[in-house]
Amino acid sequence: MDAFLAAGAAFMDPYLLGLVLIGTVGGVLVGAMPGLSSTMATALLLPFTLTMDPIPAIALLSALYCAGTYGGSITAILVNAPGAPPAAATAFDGYPLAQQGRAGLALGMAAVSSVIGGLFSVVVLIVAAPLLARVAYDFGPPEYFALSLFGLSMLATISGESAVKNLIGGAFGVLLATIGMDFTTGVDRFTFGFWELSEGIHFIPVMIGLFAGAEFLTQAGQLDRVQVRAALDAVRLPGMEHFRKCAGTIARSCGIGTFIGLLPAEGGTVAAMIGYNEAKRWARDKSQFGKGDIRGIAGPETANNAATGAAMVPTLALGIPGSATTAIILGALLVHGLRPGPHLFTETPTLLYAIFLAMLLANLVFGMFGLIGAKLFARVTLIPVRFLWPSVFVLACIGAYALEQSVLDVWIMVFAGLLGFVLKRYGFAAAPIIMGLILGELVENSLKQSLIIFDHEWLRFLERPIVVTFLALTLFSALWPLVSAWRARRAAAAAAE
Repeated sequence: MDAFLAAGAAFMDPYLLGLVLIGTVGGVLVGAMPGLSSTMATALLLPFTLTMDPIPAIALLSALYCAGTYGGSITAILVNAPGAPPAAATAFDGYPLAQQGRAGLALGMAAVSSVIGGLFSVVVLIVAAPLLARVAYDFGPPEYFALSLFGLSMLATISGESAVKNLIGGAFGVLLATIGMDFTTGVDRFTFGFWELSEGIHFIPVMIGLFAGAEFLTQAGQLDRVQVRAALDAVRLPGMEHFRKCAGTIARSCGIGTFIGLLPAEGGTVAAMIGYNEAKRWARDKSQFGKGDIRGIAGPETANNAATGAAMVPTLALGIPGSATTAIILGALLVHGLRPGPHLFTETPTLLYAIFLAMLLANLVFGMFGLIGAKLFARVTLIPVRFLWPSVFVLACIGAYALEQSVLDVWIMVFAGLLGFVLKRYGFAAAPIIMGLILGELVENSLKQSLIIFDHEWLRFLERPIVVTFLALTLFSALWPLVSAWRARRAAAAAAE
């Protein structure tokens, strides 16, 4: 209670309150701009929070995360161009509604269902994170090794269409994590004579390059693309008949989004797709889905926002990111000298309640902005890309340099951008590489510590129940995509016969 009151008192400070409001408005604007995303914006903003105290820095990033998840629905509905990946499913029925002259209703339902899902997720975060942290008190190096290995195995389904490519990307990220001096032997690895690499490659310039740099190059090849914009009527709250129609869908998607968000390496995109599919599955009349069914907006928008708070649960309680954006927030915690896990709940409880309050406030504020200012936010799509993306690239260079005031970090960012652009062309996603880079150090260090504890006897890993449980889950997670692919081929062969 004392920590909660201290966090509440901190929010009486106009500076902190203003940062949360700025993060919320910025998140909606970023989310509403096709090509940008809350993940990219968080990566760009992180270096600029280094001079802040931990509470304002993490509160700003958390507000940006929540609002950015919702913001993508605006352009998904108006121009059939999701501003963020989680809003892709919203476009299936949102854009047809806009073409029917009912864009105001669609935006209103998106705002309301997003707020409901977001508030539900914050409640889950407040309740579940401390409980999970208590379990984490039993974790030692062997348990953290098994847990981080399980997190890496979840990369198969984090993004993209190919589980194999995701795992390759994650393995490449782990390889990048080995650059630098080995803390047990003192041997430099893969530094190629650059003393700046002795401490390893920091994930921030890599992250900025893979997300912002690669997208800059992608957008540079689409300067002549013309967006078709739908007319926007007055944004309005859905009526009672709409709420009755969508009540079951919203309740179901709250549970779906929360469950998906709790899984390490999942996130809002997966939750939104499942939320949409389940809304259609449970509908008695499926004929209007894809043609402008309001449930096709309520389902994915509730689910992807319900995943935001839930994704913060493993991030804060275990140090395992629940999504690509929470991986950046995890990095922000580490940069500010904070240790995610049970120690975070005992050593800095005020910070945790500040995060809870920031996310709670962000959900309420973006709901209000969504109903009042959606028409204004939609005007960000009018910014010519030839002006927008060079500005993003300049911010990317500044953000990469700001971390260590090192020109080498800028070159790493540029190289990561080129690499990300090429990988994207061949179907590789950026998120698995980033999460492999972040988790790779934890995997290596916890493995070495465990082997020292066990005197290099590998079988002693099997003496610890938590380790065995996570290793079994890792095996299941790694094999499941192969099983799914085999079943799909078998079904296709049966259908061909």
